[in-house]
Amino acid sequence: MLKRRLPWAGLVALALAGPVLAQDASLHAYIDARLVSAPDQPSWTQGGVGKARYGRGDNGLQFGGGAVVGTIQATPSLLLYADIQYQTTDRSTLSVVEAYLRYRPVSTGAWRGSLKLGVFLPPVSLENDAIGWTSPWTITPSAINSWAGEELRAKGLQGELEWRGERQTLAFGGSLFKGNDPTGTLLDVRGWSLSDLTSGLGSKLREPDSYLQAFGDPDRPRYDPFQEIDGRWGWYANLAWRSPEHGQLTLMRYDNRGDPAAHTTYDGSADVFAWRTYFWSAGARTDTGPVTWIAQAMDGTTEIDPFTGLRLETRFRSAFLLAGWNRGAWRPALRFDHFSTGEYRNGASEHQGESGNAITAALNWRPRPWLRLTGEVLHIEGTRSVLQAFGLPTRFNDTQLQLNARLIY
Repeated sequence: MLKRRLPWAGLVALALAGPVLAQDASLHAYIDARLVSAPDQPSWTQGGVGKARYGRGDNGLQFGGGAVVGTIQATPSLLLYADIQYQTTDRSTLSVVEAYLRYRPVSTGAWRGSLKLGVFLPPVSLENDAIGWTSPWTITPSAINSWAGEELRAKGLQGELEWRGERQTLAFGGSLFKGNDPTGTLLDVRGWSLSDLTSGLGSKLREPDSYLQAFGDPDRPRYDPFQEIDGRWGWYANLAWRSPEHGQLTLMRYDNRGDPAAHTTYDGSADVFAWRTYFWSAGARTDTGPVTWIAQAMDGTTEIDPFTGLRLETRFRSAFLLAGWNRGAWRPALRFDHFSTGEYRNGASEHQGESGNAITAALNWRPRPWLRLTGEVLHIEGTRSVLQAFGLPTRFNDTQLQLNARLIY
């Protein structure tokens, strides 16, 4: 394991080497503290089934996290990038979220190409475009982008080709990657959540205690979402249209090509499976005067074959609409989420799954460029039928309040 991580560690060290190697280097960072009023339900980060980041006993002052993002423009064509984050929810973790080398030759014509090599997030979000893959609109991202931050990552090569017209840009991209075989695990065992936790290399995500105990596996409460298990290459392809006048449209197809029968032993104990996970994602963003609108929808499936003759599928869907004020120091935002899953055995519905909605209201104040204060109310409600088998209420109704102070460099 250590040998496999050394290339990524070397890339990060190079990216943070700074001005010694670069013509142009930059460093951005944030650190976050917040007051929290948490739901009574234990959160999934505590081994419970709550949908929010915080749960029972988390009231009061909390450390929200911190990130350092460094870039080096080594040559006009060569950029090195690294994003390192630290958080203490569930356990203290310092991890690399992204670290890559981008080659983009200087182009004065309409066509421009680029290549990216390393570990990176797929281009799935129009919402999270602030420092450290955070949202400038709310503390908590949508259900779609919460899951993307938890379980989606690519270790490999990405290419993009752009056509730049006078009034619009068209871009086509694609990637071949490895190291994302367990993705989809959380959507099956926990369902959707809304949380601003972002996993990095070496992170260990927690599964619900009730699920593990029910299946006789109480000794494996965590797993690494960025393992390579089956040796297969995954892929994604994306299209984007951008116009300064009208906004953006995006379309993406993702398939990790996981072998649903493949598994490995993690931490010397239980099996971790390679989930076959594939989905479509579509997004749009536009401005109407002082209001920015962002919408996204995702539809996909994740599946495993734990035994011969048994295929378990979880089909998942989610969509959101966000409206945010884009002018001045005071910037309110409002977002509506809908999410659902359905469980199938050998292609037949088990009439199990979840369906829920969430509303997020936030008020951001930027009195100084280095300070952002945010108050947020997050309410999540719905049903998850499988909880009945564990002796738990099938209905969830969580409300989380946060008052956040973020120092930005």
